[in-house]
Amino acid sequence: MFELVLRAPADVVEPLSDLLMDELESLSVSVEDADADTESERALFGEPGMPAPAPGWERSTLKALFDSEAAAEQAATLALAHFGEQGAHVQALHRVEEQDWVRLTQSQFAPVEITPEFWVVPSWHEVPPGAKHVMRLDPGLAFGTGTHPTTHMCLRWLARKPETADLSRVLDYGCGSGILALGAAVVGAGFIDAVDIDPAAVQSTRDNAQRNGVPATTLAAGLPAQAQGQYGVVLANILATPLKLLAPLLAGHVAPGGWLVMAGILERQAEEITAAYAPWLDVQVADQQEGWVLMCARRPAA
Repeated sequence: MFELVLRAPADVVEPLSDLLMDELESLSVSVEDADADTESERALFGEPGMPAPAPGWERSTLKALFDSEAAAEQAATLALAHFGEQGAHVQALHRVEEQDWVRLTQSQFAPVEITPEFWVVPSWHEVPPGAKHVMRLDPGLAFGTGTHPTTHMCLRWLARKPETADLSRVLDYGCGSGILALGAAVVGAGFIDAVDIDPAAVQSTRDNAQRNGVPATTLAAGLPAQAQGQYGVVLANILATPLKLLAPLLAGHVAPGGWLVMAGILERQAEEITAAYAPWLDVQVADQQEGWVLMCARRPAA
């Protein structure tokens, strides 16, 4: 099997993908952000209070698989003939070994230790010895498997929650896969509202709750309008810009004596978050990991 790797601007990606799949009979085509893991990386998901982003990355890397070297070379020639003048170019063409893709994918996701007693475990792994709090969570369409520092810090906060944290009513705002909502359920939350602007995330949260035996009477997933009233703990692992825009809303959901726990914030953005929430809460850095910070505040009890 041979892999052809191309780079293309946003307006070329879709027609180039169609050419590779429909006319050149590629076995598969994957599209990735060419700027992933750089300062230029950007998400494709809209955020509350922000205009909808463009439907694709500014520059993308396309990886097409072919069953022969001749087919891959022909595809490279025709791809450049059709889209070379529009900015597409070939980065590589090489042989790839046959893989058991299911096994390979599964091997990349090991159990994640939050604390010695709190673990996130894919369904194909055994529960580690000594684990008392376990979430079964597999990679999927929605963000959140416990490996990212922001998710890890939020779960660690739940695992080591302050004695003052009232988990009788919890809000997970921007729930993604539902991992934080499930984490709250695992450590004993009474009721959790898990909300997201992405319907796929809402469904993912419902599916993951079902897989973990968490009933809808304990964890209710829905769109943001579902969040009503005040909560003992408000969790929001999104991004700094929407966190600033959402400051009045999120602060308003924190009950007297309640906690606001936020992540998705780079160290250099911490002061901006503190300033944005200053009219309502004294938000401070509570944890840090790999350049990211967890920021928390407690509303004074009435």
